[in-house]
Amino acid sequence: MQFRLKILIFLSIVVCILYFASPTIKFIWLMNFAFFEKSTIFRLISIMFSITAIGVSIIIFLENRNPARTLTWIILLAIFPLFGFVFYLIFGQNYKKKMVYRKKAINDQNANGLINGSEDVEVKEFIAQNQRLEYLINIAAKQSNTPVTMNTFTKVLTNGSETFPKIIEELKKAKHHIHIEFYIVRNDEIGNQLKDILIEKAQNGVKVRFLYDAVGSWKLSRNFVKDLRKAGVEILPFSPVKIPVLNDTINYRNHRKIIVIDSNVGFVGGLNIGDEYLGKDHYFGKWRDTHLYLNGEGVRTLQFIFLQDWYYMTNELIDDKEYFDINVSSYSSKGAIQLVSGGPDRKHEVIKELFFAMITSARKSIYIASPYFVPDEDILTALKVAANGGVKVKILMPDRPDKKIVFYASRSYFPELLEAGVEIYEYRQGFLHSKILIVDDEIASVGTANMDMRSFRLNFEVTAFLYLEESINHLVNDFNNDIRDSEAIIFTDFKKRPIYKRIFESLSRLMAPLL
Repeated sequence: MQFRLKILIFLSIVVCILYFASPTIKFIWLMNFAFFEKSTIFRLISIMFSITAIGVSIIIFLENRNPARTLTWIILLAIFPLFGFVFYLIFGQNYKKKMVYRKKAINDQNANGLINGSEDVEVKEFIAQNQRLEYLINIAAKQSNTPVTMNTFTKVLTNGSETFPKIIEELKKAKHHIHIEFYIVRNDEIGNQLKDILIEKAQNGVKVRFLYDAVGSWKLSRNFVKDLRKAGVEILPFSPVKIPVLNDTINYRNHRKIIVIDSNVGFVGGLNIGDEYLGKDHYFGKWRDTHLYLNGEGVRTLQFIFLQDWYYMTNELIDDKEYFDINVSSYSSKGAIQLVSGGPDRKHEVIKELFFAMITSARKSIYIASPYFVPDEDILTALKVAANGGVKVKILMPDRPDKKIVFYASRSYFPELLEAGVEIYEYRQGFLHSKILIVDDEIASVGTANMDMRSFRLNFEVTAFLYLEESINHLVNDFNNDIRDSEAIIFTDFKKRPIYKRIFESLSRLMAPLL
């Protein structure tokens, strides 16, 4: 009965769309199929695609997706049956995502024992002292099964000028192993500098494993990879896409940036490997980014995340004690850290849920820095409610587009946020790429996840959540400095923007639920 009711509702929606938009749809359909009218074969093909589009619409409807995404897909398939169908094959298959990453999700769950069980009495006492921290940590622990540690030293690295020298310094100290995982790797000056160090280390007996995303690093030269392999580095792409054959994983990318050295030292944050991250790109200019250095127990979780990704790609299970035996006696903090991974293999949007919990727990301030700000309704509502309730909400974004559709989709949210009292700033000194969320100067996140739907639902991400850590003061100071290098968006001025920009913003926002 419930299935029949869904079909009835779906057909009613389609009929309403076709009725109210029939002149427009008729025109667009004629444009879509004008090319096919001269041939009976092409006419049959166009009919086949139309029938397939209707079938796909039924599948999408029955998957119980978010209503906005469901309606957007149905409209796209109704108006552009041919192109909408191809677009769906590449970007829209939820059931394919579940099938492809089901094995990885099970493997990750079964391997959690490698990092669980590290919490001691000190950590439990720390959590019990603050009810809000207990609330957030419990959410993270339940959804991601990752531990909290107080035995981790953290240091904020501001921009590539601090990050890359520190990475190079630590790589040169490696004795046993180096694990590297990045979304983008360039064959340029900094890329080759790191490559030379990895080659030297591999030749001296250090085990080097290197994962790079097949789409993010699609420009990476074969010679770059060949040189590393020749030296003994185990390097391979994550989820390679076989073009021109459409691949189920093309839309689910590994956006993580992880370095683990000898199990004790780790890096995570927004920087990829490339000269533009050192401010050497003419268009972007200064590259404003944030990375995090870790030393101690928290590195164990980074190690676990990398090795599970490695196992997914190679079927090589690495669970030797030496990869998880970390010296935790060297440092003790008054605060705590928890590293959380998210991705299409997860049942829940764990990083988004933690962002939401942080925002709704705010009492004084919420600071957000993100190059791509495309929130879903939950995050958007939480920010507006917080601002209306007297919480100081500041959002920092770049003033120039990296990806135009995302840039203009972000700006479509400005009016309702500004009206609610949210302060929005555009960074003027270059390109802002930091991914930061700070609440009440007490809780913060630093990692690879942007404040957008792609990071929440599609990409493999990793984020460090800091609780009362001393590093949070550094993040707050950096954020305030960035605000001084930015220009506030004035609501009355923003409303005067040209109509063509408003149209493009609305069209870009319409695409957001599809990605």
